[in-house]
Amino acid sequence: MRDMTTPDRSRVQLPGISSRAYEHPADRSALVAMRSLSGFDSVLKRTSGLFSERRLRLMFLASAVRTTDTQFRSLHDMGRDSAYILDLHRIPEIYVQQDAQVYAMAIGFDEPFIVVSTGLLDLMDEEELRFVIGHETSHILSGHAVYGTMLTILTRLATRVAWIPLGYIGLRVIVAALEEWQRKAEMSADRGGLLSGQDPDAALRALMKLAGGSRLHEMNIEAFLDQAREYDTGGDVRDGLLKVLNLLGTTHPFAVTRVAELDRWRRSGEYEAILAGNYPLRADDAHAKITEEVKAAANSYRESWAQSQDPFIGVLRDVAEGAVNAGERIFNKFARRES
Repeated sequence: MRDMTTPDRSRVQLPGISSRAYEHPADRSALVAMRSLSGFDSVLKRTSGLFSERRLRLMFLASAVRTTDTQFRSLHDMGRDSAYILDLHRIPEIYVQQDAQVYAMAIGFDEPFIVVSTGLLDLMDEEELRFVIGHETSHILSGHAVYGTMLTILTRLATRVAWIPLGYIGLRVIVAALEEWQRKAEMSADRGGLLSGQDPDAALRALMKLAGGSRLHEMNIEAFLDQAREYDTGGDVRDGLLKVLNLLGTTHPFAVTRVAELDRWRRSGEYEAILAGNYPLRADDAHAKITEEVKAAANSYRESWAQSQDPFIGVLRDVAEGAVNAGERIFNKFARRES
């Protein structure tokens, strides 16, 4: 009989791994900056009573099924495995909620937990589910819930002040920036999910199913990647503008983008390097420098623009470069003030 504290098959454990190992540079720079603000998490928790973790946990305890050794045991084991591989000291609870909609989410600050819908359970096979649970566990390790809550608060505030033109515009700019961060946070969690499940094919299948549903025999991952390339290169400047407009108000990248980005990250060599033990440790998180992370984020955007063949990106490249340079200067001033 195997030790119930270890995964059900041979996977590489990543002791002490920092979330910085898998975070997208744009996500990582924001997180490092926020973590450097003393007491930020505490202030946000006090101001977000409307999103009480205790209240939500009680709600799911009353209305959903909590996984245990005797309820949804396979899913329960996946949560334990993800915590083991990513070296979380506490295994997050997992709740299964009856809902035909396909979703999973990580909730909470102090004792985060995971909620998955029955729609998602019906859609995914075991290895694909393992990727999803690893994705949500990675959100917990990164502390994304804190900043996701801030996005929720500001989005609700923006709707309340919509009648004040200047106030609404200012808030919408902030919300748009937070939405862009959250889209990158989802890419981070996709990488973390891959590190947890350690099955690249299953990870890509899971993301493809979010677009095409359960008829896997009717889909092909290489064809879906071709579709992603067509999305990036196809059309003219008008189509590029429409792509940007389609992202407004969204917190998740489109499925083809997620599949392409995760496949690109895996092929870059970073995934194998982490499994080989070459990754930053969370014990060193306090020493991470904001200026270095901001530069990494800026370079990531520059590389993305350079690689993109979208005509609209080509037209706006100089404007976007100026915005990134301005952002770097702002963060450099902030970093000097904090040091």
